[in-house]
Parts: sequence; C-alpha cells; structure tokens
Amino acid sequence: MQVGIDQIGLYTPNKYVDMVDLAHARNEDPNKYLIGIGQTQMSVADSTQDSVSMGINSARRYIDQIDKDKVGLLVLGTESSVDQSKSASLFVKTALQLKPEVRTFEVKEACFGLTAALMIARDYVRVHPEHTVIVIGSDIARYGVNTPGEVTQGAGSISMLIKTDPRILSLNDGHSAYSANINDFWRPNNSKTALVDGKYSTQVYLDFFTKPFNDYKKLKGWSTQDFGSLIYHLPFTKMGLKANRLSVEGQDETTSKRLEKSFAASKQLSKRIGNIYTAALYMSLLSLIENAQLEPNSLIGLFSYGSGAMAEFFSGNLVDGYEEVIDKSGDVRMLDRRKKLTIKEYENIFNKALMDPEDGVELVSDEENGNWYFAGTKNHVRQYKQK
Repeated sequence: MQVGIDQIGLYTPNKYVDMVDLAHARNEDPNKYLIGIGQTQMSVADSTQDSVSMGINSARRYIDQIDKDKVGLLVLGTESSVDQSKSASLFVKTALQLKPEVRTFEVKEACFGLTAALMIARDYVRVHPEHTVIVIGSDIARYGVNTPGEVTQGAGSISMLIKTDPRILSLNDGHSAYSANINDFWRPNNSKTALVDGKYSTQVYLDFFTKPFNDYKKLKGWSTQDFGSLIYHLPFTKMGLKANRLSVEGQDETTSKRLEKSFAASKQLSKRIGNIYTAALYMSLLSLIENAQLEPNSLIGLFSYGSGAMAEFFSGNLVDGYEEVIDKSGDVRMLDRRKKLTIKEYENIFNKALMDPEDGVELVSDEENGNWYFAGTKNHVRQYKQK
C-alpha cells in the first residue's frame, strides 16, 4: 500500500520587504543578503496573521477539492503557538468545517514539527487506509528589527493531505533520525522573538545532515547517485546550499550537476518568502516540483531539521501526473499580489505585531477576500474571521 502526499497548499501574508532595501537601511552591501544569505524578499505578517490563520489559509487552497468526510486526523506543527494549552489545530478544524469525530492536536520540536506530523499521518493512514489526514506547518520567524537574524525572518504555512494512492509523492519505508539536547536556537516563554547562536547552529545543521544522510543510504543500500533530487529544511537558502555541497562532494559530474540543478529549483520560493520554520522543508518540496524538470518516479531525498536539535532523513518517489495536482500559477499570483513595504512600514508592522492586542478591540485585515485572519480577543478568547 502506497501512502504519501496527495495535495499541497501554500500560504504567505500579503506584505513583504525587499532585501536590497533592507541592506541599504542597515548600511550593508546588498550582496551580503542576496548572495551571502541567499534571500531576495521576506514575507511580513501583521497583527492579523498568526499560525492559526495562516494554517487555515494554506489548507483552503485544496479543501474544496477533497472529501472532508474521509478526514480522520488533523495535526498542526508550529513553534509559533498561540496558546500554552489549547491546540491551534482546533481553531483550524472549526474553520475548515471538519466533522467532530476528527482527532486533532498540535506538535512541537522547533522546525521539525511538520515532519513529526507527517510521520504520524503516514502511520495513521497505514492503519486506517480508508481515512485521510491533513497536516499543517505554520509559523512566523521573528528575531527582531536590526538584529543579526533579521534577514532570516519570514512567515507562511504549508498544508498537505496524506492518503493512500497519493498523487504527488509516495513515501518510502525507513528513515534515519538523530537528536541531541543542544542550544543552537530557542525561544523562551516570555519572548516573542527567538534566540540563536548563528555560527553554531549552522555547524550543527551540517553535522546533523551528514550523519542521517549517510545512515539512510546504508539502511537502504543506496548511493548519492540514486537520488534525482535532495531537498532541505531552509531557514535561509545559503544554509541548504552548504548541505548540498556536502552531498555532492566526490560525486561524478552528472550527479553533481543534477543535484545542484534540483537544489536551485527547490530554493525559489524560500528566496521570496523567507524562513517559515516547520514548513520550510515542504516549501522546498513544492518549489522543486513547480520549478524543476523531473524524471517519472524520481527519487527525492528530504532532510528535516529542528534546532535543539532533531534531524531526520527520509525519501519518497514522485508520482506521475503530479503537475496536474499542484497550483503553480496560484502560488505565483499570491506572491506577486503582495505589497512591498518601505523599511519604516515594515518596522512599524513588525513591532506592533509583537504586542498582544487589547482585549475587546477588533482587528481589521487588509487581506484578500476569502482569507482568514485573527480578529483579536473577546473576553480573552481568540477570534478568527474570514475576510
């Protein structure tokens, strides 16, 4: 029985900052951001967008095309949770009008959250093949205005439908995992912005890629040459480029060029949206299948990483006809319709979003009609509305 990804939905807020503008405002050479970090734009979430609203909007990209009565489980991975107790997935489930019998909960391990949700979904469908599962990764990456990590911020969500006989990616058996209790990145309960040791985190990321990747190849009896593509969790695109360079080291020219070309395709969405934490790896997958010319049944290797730290390498095979399922033109329109912010506008929006709105004050969204947004709290209960 084949189990895997049948639908993918992307959402990012309707505002962005250009990295050249940000570099000039920070008295930096633009190439430090464009080449050194590998980013060109960064999506910005205002006070009306959070992990719940973005998660709803990503799932809405395909929700009307599926049989909602078959959904048996909804899992949301996030490190931008809106409540210390209540699952963000309950708000999402209500907005999507899923039946009461659906199991739902939230999972957390930094940027690994959506992979954890995916593996839970895969195993659930294997036991309940008549059911489908919706998994969502939804996050706002915040380090603060004029901080070293500012250029690696972003906001967005990826939602996927997991089922038997998938139409996009069939997941293979087996995985290689690696974890350790380290402090490369974290966000205390009393902080709206993350703390990170950038150089240390980069080295940990590369170490945690190398071991699971090599272990996975031994487990499966495969070599690097067997992979049509390798994709990565991308907190910023240069991070993945460093991992990809490790993967092609010592390989023949054909393999190296293939993996370099596929990586270039996989980073296109990240370059324009920025870091979306739990969903970043799956945005790489979507970018790959939207921008690369891939062979039928192509073997795709996926590297998932969550600081703190948890890493996993696994794989899947591309399903013939996947092009008919994805909505590349819709993704292009969503990115192109965003409003470019001045640096002053961005700073004001960013800093305002760090503050909780006053209870009882209704927030108004400038999003497109149909999109969901956070409308503030009433009697300290979060309110979500559709534009």
